[in-house]
Order: sequence, then C-alpha cells, then structure tokens
Amino acid sequence: MGKLFLLFVALPIIEIAVLVNVGEMIGGWNTIAIVIFTAFAGAYLVRQQGLSTLTQAQQKMQTGQMPGQELAEGLLLVIAGVLLVTPGFVTDGLGFLFCLPMTRPVIAKLLIKNFPMNVVTNHQQPFQQSQPFEQARRNQGNVFEGEFETKDDARDNDKIERH
Repeated sequence: MGKLFLLFVALPIIEIAVLVNVGEMIGGWNTIAIVIFTAFAGAYLVRQQGLSTLTQAQQKMQTGQMPGQELAEGLLLVIAGVLLVTPGFVTDGLGFLFCLPMTRPVIAKLLIKNFPMNVVTNHQQPFQQSQPFEQARRNQGNVFEGEFETKDDARDNDKIERH
C-alpha cells in the first residue's frame, strides 16, 4: 500500500511542486515548452531503442537463446515511454534513466537479478537459460485438432454424438 501511495499521491505532488518552481524561475511558457520537447524527444528515443532491443531479441531467439536481458530492457522501455509522455521533470528524469542505452542494461540486470524468472512449458518443466529455445519448443509435444464420433452399443446404432 505504501508504494501505491507514493506512486499515485506523492509523485504528482512532487511533480507539481517542481513544475511550479521551474515555472517561477524560467517562466510558465518556457516550462511548458520544455515539457513538450522532452515528451517528443523521449518518444523518439523510446522508439529508436525499442527497435534496437527488438532486433537483439530476435537475433538471440534465432540462435536458440532465451532473450531475458532484452525482455527486461523492453519492459523498461515501455515504462520509460509512459513516464516520458507524462508531464513533469521527475517522471522525465526517470523515463530517460530507463531509456538511455548506458543505464538501461544496468537497470535490466538488476531487475533480472532481483526478480528471477522461469519460463514453464506445457509439461511444467522450467525452461533453463542455457537450454536452447528450439529444444524447449520440441519438449512441449504435439497438439492435433480434429473431430471424432462416438458410437454406442448395437442398440444405439442410430445415435451418433459429435464432440
């Protein structure tokens, strides 16, 4: 509950206080211009970094590796995008921190370290980071879709059920 309080109550109050103080120092229109500029710059940077991260993830999957680092970085980029389009300097600072190629990999490694993940297949076997991706797919088994008919005894030859 404390974290949600900080997120939904304290952060907007801090943002408003910072915006008011910056507005008093450089003027209201200049403050608005900076907020709009950071939103556009952030959206461009998130898009650019997102495409780069997607390409890296696809390359890892093609070689049979699990793209754990890239998935964590992708999550950070989604969060960065939301933070950067939210008006304010504190959220912009956090958004750029999550988006920049120098800081994002470090934060992603911390996420992976603190929130270990196991991917589970149909057979409830954990997918190990060292296990090739193709091998994990093969372990899931085959699924066939089709129709069948059930016929009861000789007495019910006329009745056919479809499932």
